Amino acid sequence: MSPDRCAGSGDRYPMPSEAPLARPDASRRIGRVPERALLIALALAAAFAVAATVGARYGLLLLIGLGFGITLEGLRFGFAGPWRAMIVNRDPGGLLAQLLAIGLVAIVAIPLITENGTELVGAHAPVGFAMIGGAFVFGAAMQVVLGCGSGTLVNAGSGNPVGLLALPFFAIGSFAGAWHLSWWTGLGTAPVVTFEGYGGVAITLAGLAAVAALLLVVAAPGRRRIPGRLWIAAALVAALALGNLVVAGQPWGVVYGLGLWAAKGAAALGADLSASAFWAAPGNVERVQETLLTDVTSLTNLGIIGGAFLVAAWRHGFTQPLPDLPLRAWAATIVAGLLLGYASRLAFGCNVGAFFSGVSTGSLHGWAWFLFAFAGAWVGVRLRPALGLEGRR
Repeated sequence: MSPDRCAGSGDRYPMPSEAPLARPDASRRIGRVPERALLIALALAAAFAVAATVGARYGLLLLIGLGFGITLEGLRFGFAGPWRAMIVNRDPGGLLAQLLAIGLVAIVAIPLITENGTELVGAHAPVGFAMIGGAFVFGAAMQVVLGCGSGTLVNAGSGNPVGLLALPFFAIGSFAGAWHLSWWTGLGTAPVVTFEGYGGVAITLAGLAAVAALLLVVAAPGRRRIPGRLWIAAALVAALALGNLVVAGQPWGVVYGLGLWAAKGAAALGADLSASAFWAAPGNVERVQETLLTDVTSLTNLGIIGGAFLVAAWRHGFTQPLPDLPLRAWAATIVAGLLLGYASRLAFGCNVGAFFSGVSTGSLHGWAWFLFAFAGAWVGVRLRPALGLEGRR
C-alpha cells in the first residue's frame, strides 16, 4: 500500500500489508451486536465509575475524551496526515477541516473567556526562541511517526504498532522537556499577545480565512474541497472542544497529561522532582501526588485512547499486522517519540494544545506555532524514506 493513500484522511500510519476491509454480510453484523453492545456498556460504565469515585465533572470529561477518540478515529480527522497530504499531494481538504473546527470554537470560546476570565482560561503562551524551535522540531517528528499528540494517542488506542511504541517515549520526552523548560524560556520570550472579545473573533476568523484562501490557491486541481465526513468531524470536534473548555475550565490539551504520567512514574521510582522548577511548582506537586482521575488533561487523553480502541474493536477487532520496517525505522520511532514530547513541551503544546486551542482562544503563539511546525513537517516528510518509514521496497 502506498503511504499516500491514507495520509490525507487522518493521523494513521500506513500498513504495508493492509487491504480494504470487506463489507460484512447481514448475518455477521447481527452476530456482532452483543459484542458491540458490550463495548458501549463498558465505555459508559467507565465514565460512571469515574463520576462515582471522584465526581461527576471528571466522569463527564472522560466521556468528552471518548467522544474525541471516537470522532478522530471513526471519521479519520487528524493533523499529521492532512498536513502530509497538503505537502505531498497539494490536497488541503483535511487542513481546511481543521481551520473550520478552529473557527467554530473561536466564535464561542474567545468571547466566553473574555467575559469569564476568572473561571475560564485560554491556551495563551508567549512566542520565544524555545517555542519556535520546539514547534519546528515537533512538526518534523510528527511526520516521522505520522502522528501528533492526539494522533499518537489514537494510533496507540487503535492498536497501531508504531503508535504504541511512540507513546511512552512521547510521555518521557514531555516530562524531560518540562524539567528543562525554565532554561529554554530563559533564552528569550516576547510578551503574551491575545486577541480578546468580538474583535479577537474577527481577527481570528480573518486569519483562518486568509490561510484557507492560500491553501485553495496552491491546491492541486480537483482537490479544493472538504470531504463530507470531515464537515461532520469538524463540527463534532468543535462541540467537544467547547464542552472541554466549559467543563474543565481550560481548552483541550494533550502534552501536559503525558508528561504527568511520566512524572508519576519517575516519582514512584524514587526520583526527586523538587530539582525541577516545573515539577516543584505547587500545582504540579499536587497533581503528581493525586490520582490521574482528577487531572483533566489525563482524563481526556485516556478517553481518546479508549475511544480509538472502541472504534477499532467495533470495526474489525483489535488486531493490526506489524509493519514490515527495517530496524532503523523502529529506532527512528523511539527518537521521534522523545522529540515529540520534548519539543511540544518547549512549544507550549502540540497541534491540539498550541495550534488548535491556541488559535481558537485568541493566542498569537498558536499562529506562530502553526507556521514553524508546518515548516518542520515539510522536513519530516522528506526524512521518512531515509529512515525506512515508507516500508520495504
